Amino acid sequence: MFSGSIPALATPFRDGSFDEEAYRRFVDWQIENGSTGLVPCGTTGESATLDNDEHHKVIATCAEQAAGRVPVIAGAGSNDTQTALWHIKEAQIAGADAVLLVAPYYNRPGQVGLLAHFSYLAERSELPIVLYNVPGRTVTDILPETVIELHRRFPEKIVSLKDASGDLSRVVTQRMGAGPDFNQLSGDDPLALAGYVLGQRGCISVTANVAPKLCADFHTAALAGDYDTARELNERLYPLHRAMFVDPSPAPAKYALSRLHDWWEPDVRLPIVPCSEPGKAAVDAAMEAAGLV
Repeated sequence: MFSGSIPALATPFRDGSFDEEAYRRFVDWQIENGSTGLVPCGTTGESATLDNDEHHKVIATCAEQAAGRVPVIAGAGSNDTQTALWHIKEAQIAGADAVLLVAPYYNRPGQVGLLAHFSYLAERSELPIVLYNVPGRTVTDILPETVIELHRRFPEKIVSLKDASGDLSRVVTQRMGAGPDFNQLSGDDPLALAGYVLGQRGCISVTANVAPKLCADFHTAALAGDYDTARELNERLYPLHRAMFVDPSPAPAKYALSRLHDWWEPDVRLPIVPCSEPGKAAVDAAMEAAGLV
């Protein structure tokens, strides 16, 4: 099952278009530096401003370049159930190993609506599903009892959860309700170390975009129960975790990547704007503290 350091990949743009060559190099760099999975078209991948053709192209490019070396968990969520199903079907055709389904945003369905939405998709998906709960962005909150019920209904299909609720007590509630084999992943880099103690098995990460080797080493140590090493690496990474959100994401991550690679442009799409000068200074300081520059 999914574990360790799994970057939610930023999507490179050049002159307003998807930069496929840079993305292929980025996928290789991530795998070579120890990332244990890849998430194209997540929040950090600016999925909200990709058109449908671009969305499917990014997933296909990631899956093709990864070539089975690590699992590809394709972002396929939508606030429209039929659009989410379309993304799932396209991800399967592209060769993804699983799909990441965010809670429907804007519509604000209740828990009954969430059960109906995810059940409908699970019944029609041939790929395993990672639920994605990020109420700070979606407003809608997938409560633990809903997660547990979805896994009970579809134990072979709804297999995992990326939790960015910020409430670590849910890890215990969901572990006790869904069982220890239900795969729980952190969606918050700064909380990943504590999450391991409670039963999470990895993190779908923003910081791993910029520091894949350090993040991989941290997660390897945490998975092995070597918390002294994990704590040391976590503190080295912590300023970078914070810097990734000093401006709206993924502008700070894209700026950091442009410092590391001459083939990466820091371009973002409106309504996200490029990293500010104070933001750049914070990222620079964090990268220096982590030993990346």
